[in-house]
Amino acid sequence: MSIPLSVEEYRALLAGALPEATDADTAEPKVESLFTPDTHRAALYVDSTVVRSGRGVGKTFWYRSLLDGRTLREIAAQEYGIERLRRVTVSQGYGAALKHDLYPGPGTLRQLVEEGVRPYDLWYAVLLTAFGQPELRELPEWRHRALWVRNNPGAAERTVQNVDQEAQRLGVTHLILFDALEHLHRVRAQADRLVGGILELALAMRLGTRGIRFKVFIRPDMYDGALLHFPDASKLASNAAVLTWSRANLYGLLFHTMGNHDSELAARFRQLTGGWQSEADGRRHVPPALLSGDEQFQSEQFTLIAGPYMGSNFRKRHTFTWLPTHLMDGVEQVSPRSFLSALQKALSETRGQYAGHKFALHHEGIRRGVQKASETRVTEVGEDMPWVEQAISRASGAHRAGEGRGPVGGVPPRGRPARGRRAVRA
Repeated sequence: MSIPLSVEEYRALLAGALPEATDADTAEPKVESLFTPDTHRAALYVDSTVVRSGRGVGKTFWYRSLLDGRTLREIAAQEYGIERLRRVTVSQGYGAALKHDLYPGPGTLRQLVEEGVRPYDLWYAVLLTAFGQPELRELPEWRHRALWVRNNPGAAERTVQNVDQEAQRLGVTHLILFDALEHLHRVRAQADRLVGGILELALAMRLGTRGIRFKVFIRPDMYDGALLHFPDASKLASNAAVLTWSRANLYGLLFHTMGNHDSELAARFRQLTGGWQSEADGRRHVPPALLSGDEQFQSEQFTLIAGPYMGSNFRKRHTFTWLPTHLMDGVEQVSPRSFLSALQKALSETRGQYAGHKFALHHEGIRRGVQKASETRVTEVGEDMPWVEQAISRASGAHRAGEGRGPVGGVPPRGRPARGRRAVRA
């Protein structure tokens, strides 16, 4: 029978396994960090043109993983059973990295917008550049490439047709990836226009070709704003996917991270939980029926780490359910970034303030971890959607103005205590 890890051993494993930075832009995905939640399968279908999700949910992670064809994309194809992913050639249409030869950067885009370049022509030039259009190789500036597309529609269409026919003959699909669209332009209205051009061209390729597909990773608010900028935009909704994380997925990610750490403690953790399988590349599979699908077993394992309750008894709620529930946003979703960030803070607080606690994580540390992650999430929402903060401020002002005027002004009737609620849940 396997012996559970001690408190200090659990803390050491968590400290080594949890990433130092949970921002996807700071680290490239690796084989051992590739976790494949069941809810993400539809997002990787080649015909899923639009993939919607908020910050920290997995857009950039999958964008970069799909670019890595020899390992990460192959693993995803195998684990999700998407054979078509093995027969794609992938190009970058836009991303956070500055790659002027592949696509224009933010500074160039701002200049092009000021000069009145049509977004559709610009992204068509990006597409043709990926296909190796010879005329565009001689034009170093993107304004000149977009102008060439504008002035040579026949040549552009013939190139697309030839590439499509060759792709069908070979049985492959050209997949063009787009990410980091929030960095296209500082002015939101202009960013929406640029995204609208991407989606318009994506729809044209979807309707007009069989071997060319776009995959656009995008925040929901940007997707909604971009749809106003071209006709028939609603046709993209039929095959759109959404990246979500269930509670079982979140804890599966935690245990996957712990079990794939390169240490003796991780090996003992795998032995303790049982059912792990190792691949030739060194990656270990989380037992699907245990750590990523059986919440009862997950709860038992997390209880060994954090104890059963958020206090002295069951009236304080269970740690397993309390943590993700209090990280939910307004649409009852939790990002893995917030989840892992809360655990990092919980570990730090426990080590600093409750080192003698009988579990690796103290419930007050978990509370502070959730508070910190929630504050970060509220800041992110304010940056992405400034109107939310303005709406809350106006609502708060209206409430203060109505205080003291009886039931109509906001004071509850006698005998009915006021119940506070957050306007925006982080």
